[in-house]
Amino acid sequence: MKSRVESPGKLLQSERLEFRIYRDEDFEFLCSLLGDPQVVRFIGDGETRSRSQAYEFLYWIYRSYKEAPETGLRLLVRLEDGKPVGHAGLVQQMVDGAEELEIGYWIAPQYWGLGYAKEAAASIRDYGIERLGRKRFVSLIQPENKASRKVAESIGMGFEKAVSMGGKEVFVYSLDVAEATEQDGPAKGN
Repeated sequence: MKSRVESPGKLLQSERLEFRIYRDEDFEFLCSLLGDPQVVRFIGDGETRSRSQAYEFLYWIYRSYKEAPETGLRLLVRLEDGKPVGHAGLVQQMVDGAEELEIGYWIAPQYWGLGYAKEAAASIRDYGIERLGRKRFVSLIQPENKASRKVAESIGMGFEKAVSMGGKEVFVYSLDVAEATEQDGPAKGN
């Protein structure tokens, strides 16, 4: 898979996906993600969000762009037809008192099983390494979320530890680029 780095508004493009900043007109799609019990089952407390909570989430995304323009969640738009399929990005997280950079990805259920999560996660990983020069990434995954665990493993991440976040057990999957390069050759693959 080949990823191309683009302008800050259009973070990057992979083989099948464009990664672009959220805009106001994307609200209904974001609302559909946040309101779908299947999508949020393993995110936070697992509860769907109301429209007003979805607006708060969108404003949080906008603030993240202002604070760190090269990171944050980006809308995943399918190149073949311009349809949004989910979102992914690099998100600052506090894990056990340490700042971490999370590779996060959500895909709408109608697009599950098509490889979009793996493609997005691998592209975000490569972007973080090549463009931002980052050497460590995490993904925070609830233990029952076997599909996300599989995606994390497919991009070179491994189980590091279990932590408690928001009263829930969360598995921390991590990738240390320097260690992966020393042990297995380049961290990138696919």
